[in-house]
Amino acid sequence: MYDPIRASDAVIQRLRALHPTLIDLTTGRVERLLAALGHPERRLPPVIHVAGTNGKGSTVAYLRAIGEAAGLRVHAITSPHLVRFAERIRLAGTLITDPQLEDLIGRVETANGGEPISFFEITTVLALQAFAETPADLCIVEVGLGGRFDATNIFAAPAVSVITPVDYDHLEMLGPELSKIAWEKAGIIKQGRPVVVARQMEEAFEVIEREAEELKAPMLVMGRDMDAWEEAGRLVVQMPDRLLDLPAPGLFGPHQFENAALAVAAMLSWGDPRIDEAALAKGVASAVWPARFQRLTTGPMGEMAQARGADLWLDGAHNPHGGRALATACERLTANGPRPLTLIVGQFARKDSVGFFEPLKRLGARVIATTFDSPLALGADDLAAAAAQAGLTAEIAPNVEEALRLALFVEGHAPHVVICGGLHFAGEVLAMSPETWPT
Repeated sequence: MYDPIRASDAVIQRLRALHPTLIDLTTGRVERLLAALGHPERRLPPVIHVAGTNGKGSTVAYLRAIGEAAGLRVHAITSPHLVRFAERIRLAGTLITDPQLEDLIGRVETANGGEPISFFEITTVLALQAFAETPADLCIVEVGLGGRFDATNIFAAPAVSVITPVDYDHLEMLGPELSKIAWEKAGIIKQGRPVVVARQMEEAFEVIEREAEELKAPMLVMGRDMDAWEEAGRLVVQMPDRLLDLPAPGLFGPHQFENAALAVAAMLSWGDPRIDEAALAKGVASAVWPARFQRLTTGPMGEMAQARGADLWLDGAHNPHGGRALATACERLTANGPRPLTLIVGQFARKDSVGFFEPLKRLGARVIATTFDSPLALGADDLAAAAAQAGLTAEIAPNVEEALRLALFVEGHAPHVVICGGLHFAGEVLAMSPETWPT
C-alpha cells in the first residue's frame, strides 16, 4: 500500500522503511509494546478520546483551544498529518521536534524488538511515550480509524469519550452498513465513563445508545440532552444545567457551530473547575485547524488568488457527509454578492466521489477535476466522470496549479475558489511553501 509520508520528512525514514502503513484493526500489538515500555498510557493526565466519521479534527482543535485558554498544558495526537509527521504529536501545546522524535523512535523500536507492528500503531506508541514523559494537564486523543479496534483504544477509563457524526466512510474496513460503522465508533465508550455524542442518523444512534446503556456510561446527546444553534452570529449552547452565549467558532462554516458545541459539552463533562465560561468563549473563538475551510492568503496559491482579487479556501471534505457540510459552508460564502464559485476537486480512488459531489450540485458552481501526487489518487478523467454521474459538469486540469489558473483567469468578477476533496490533496497544497505549513 502507498505510504503517504512525505520524502522531505527525514526524521521518520526508518519508520517508513520498517513498518507498513496499512492500519491494523487490533489493539494487541500496541498493548504488547506499551507493556514493554512500562505502560506509559497509565502515566498520562486525563484523556479525552474522540471518534467519529467527520468533525473529529475540528472537535479536537476546539478541545485543545479551550484547554489552553484555561491555562492548561494540553497534549494531542491527531491524524493524518498534512505536511510533516510532527503535526500528529503535540506536547503540552507544541509540535514534537525532530530530535525528540529521533530519540523516541530509537527507544520504542528497541522495546519492540523487531516484532510486527504497523506504522499507525508505532506512531500511537511514540505519542503515548512522549506524553508520559512531558508534564501536562490534559491529553486529547483522536481515533485513527473506527474506534473499537483502533490502536488508540487502550484507555480503560478516559475522562470523557466523544463521538462526532457517524457516516459512510472507509467502507472497505468498517462497513458496509452504517450500524456496523457505528458499532466500531461506539467501541471507545467505557464502563461508567461519560460519553458526549453528536447529532446522529437514527441507525447509528441506536447502536451508540445500546453500547452506552450496556456499559452504564452516562450519555449526553446533542439534540436530546443538550443543543446548540447559531443566534445573531454567536454560538448558543443549551446544557442541562445552563445556557451559554459564546462567540462564533473560529473555524468557518455552519457545521462548526455543532463541532464547537460538542467540544464545549465534553469539556464541561470532564468537570475541571478551571474550565470556566471565559475559557470556553476564548477557546471556541480562537481554534485553528488547517484544511478545514481554511482561508489561504500566503504561499504560491494564495498569492496567485490575491493577485486576481479572488479569495481561496482549502477544505479536506472527502465523503458524503463532508460534502453536505462543504455545500452549506459554500452557500454562506456566496450568499452576499455576485461573485461566482469554483470548486477544484482531487480525491483518492477509494472514496465515494459520486456521494461527495451530489450535495454540491445545488451550488451551481464551476467544477474543475484534477489529480495529485499519489498512486492512490483518482485520475482527473475518472473524477470528472463521477461528477457527471452526480449531475455536474467538470472541466479537467492535470494538477492543482493548472486548475487554479483555469479558475482564476476568466472574465467577470473574481471568483470564490475552494480546493477540496481530501486531506492528502489539501496537504499537497499546503506543502508548496513553508509559509503554509501547519505549526
